[in-house]
Amino acid sequence: MSTNAEWQRRSLASLWHPCTQMQRAAAVPPLPMVRGQGPWLFDAEGKRYFDALSSWWVNLFGHADARIAAALKDQLDTLPHVMLAGCTHAPAVELAERLAARTGGALGHAFFASDGASAVEIALKMSFHAWRNRGLADKQEFVCVRQGYHGETLGALAVTDVKVFRDAYDPLLLRAHQVGSPDARQARAGETAADVAARAAAEVQALFQARAGRIAALIVEPLVQGAAGMAMHDVSYLKALRALCTRFNVHLIADEIAVGCGRTGSFFASEQALPVGTSDADRRAAWPDFITLSKGISGGFLPLSLVLSTDEVYAAFLDEDVARGFLHSHSYTGNALACRAALAVLDRFEQDDVLARNAAQAEVLTASLQPLWQNDPRVEHPRRCGMIWAFDVKAEHAGGNFAERFHLAGRQRELLIRPIGRTVYLMPPYVLDETLSPWLAQQVMATLQDVLDQPDADRTHQPPTA
Repeated sequence: MSTNAEWQRRSLASLWHPCTQMQRAAAVPPLPMVRGQGPWLFDAEGKRYFDALSSWWVNLFGHADARIAAALKDQLDTLPHVMLAGCTHAPAVELAERLAARTGGALGHAFFASDGASAVEIALKMSFHAWRNRGLADKQEFVCVRQGYHGETLGALAVTDVKVFRDAYDPLLLRAHQVGSPDARQARAGETAADVAARAAAEVQALFQARAGRIAALIVEPLVQGAAGMAMHDVSYLKALRALCTRFNVHLIADEIAVGCGRTGSFFASEQALPVGTSDADRRAAWPDFITLSKGISGGFLPLSLVLSTDEVYAAFLDEDVARGFLHSHSYTGNALACRAALAVLDRFEQDDVLARNAAQAEVLTASLQPLWQNDPRVEHPRRCGMIWAFDVKAEHAGGNFAERFHLAGRQRELLIRPIGRTVYLMPPYVLDETLSPWLAQQVMATLQDVLDQPDADRTHQPPTA
C-alpha cells in the first residue's frame, strides 16, 4: 500500500483541489483517504479522523451507510440512468412525490440538477421566466442577503456576498441588490436576535417599496448563513420575508442546500416559519415559492440537487409555445442512481425517527461543550441551531492564519475540521451517541488549547482558509 506522502505527492502533481490556494497545498497537504466507516475516515496509513463537517455537509448517516449502499446496488443492477427528457423513471417520480408531501403539497413540482449552485441558477432563471411569461418582464432584478453564499457559478455568485469567492469575478456578474444580514451576532446592547431580524426586515421592506415592480425574487439561507461563519438568525426574519414577498409580489427563494435535510432540527428549515394552528391553506401559503436542496439529500453518496416550486410557478410555463417552457437541462438530470440514494435517505428519516433522535443527541453534545462556551474568555458567540454548533475565537486571541492552524492541529487529535475564519463549527453526521458526543467536545476543546498555546512566532499571518 502506498504511503500518505506518496499519495500527497501524486495528488499535488495532478489535481487542482477546490477551495484551496495551491501555493499553500504543499504546506497543508491533502489527507489521502482510502476508507470510510460511520463518522470515521481512514488515511492510507490507517489513521482515523472524525468527520466533524460531514464532508462539506453532505454525509448525513456516516460513511458507507449499509442501507443506502444496498439501495444503490439494487438500482445499479436495474437502471443506473436514463435521460429525463421524454422519459421518466420511478426513483425521480417517487422522490418528487415524497418531497412535495413534506411541504403539504405547497411545492408540488421538482426540477432536478446536479449540485447546489446549479439549483440556485435554476431557481433564479425560473423566477425571472415565470414573471415574463405572466407579462411582467420588468421583474428581472434579484435581492440577496449580505454575507450570504449560494454557489460559485456566475449566476449564483451574483447573489453571493463572500468576497474571497466573488471579488475576482465581479466584472462578470449581474448586479443584485444586497440587504442587511439578520446575523444575531450584530445585536447591540440590550437587543435580542429578534430585534436584529426586525432591523434587517425593515431594510427589505424599504427596498421593496422602491423597487418591487422590477424585483423578481429574494434569496435567503433560512436560519443559518453557512459561509458567513454559521451566522444564525431569528425565525421571525423568515416570517417577515414571506409576508413582504407576498405583499409586494416578489418570489421568495429558500436556499436549503446546507440547512435542509434535518440540519436545523426540522427537515426543511423553512418549516420553522410556518404558522401554527392555522388552516392547511394558510400553511401552504407560508412556504417559500422555491426551495433549493442538495448536499445531504443523497446522503453523501452521489451528486444531486433539485428545485421545488409552487403550482403557480409551474403553471406560468404551460403553453403550446416551446419557448415559454423551462428548457434548462443537463445530461444527468434526475439520475436514477442519485434519486434512489435520496429515497433511501428519506427512508432513514421515516423509519428511524431521525429528527427526534437528533434532538436528543444534540443536547448531549451541547452539554459537553458548556465548559468551553461558558468558561473560556477567549471564546464568544456560542450558538447552536439543530445539528449545527459554532463559536468564534476572539480576534485578539486567534492570531494569524487561525483556520489553517486549527485544521492542522485537529488532524493530530483525530479530527477532520475546517474553521471558517475564526469561527469553529461542527456539523457532524447523524450518528452521535452518548460516547461520541463527549469525546468530540473534548477533542475540539483540546485542539483549541493546542492552537492558542502556540508561541507567537509560530502564528504565521497567511490569509484564513475558507
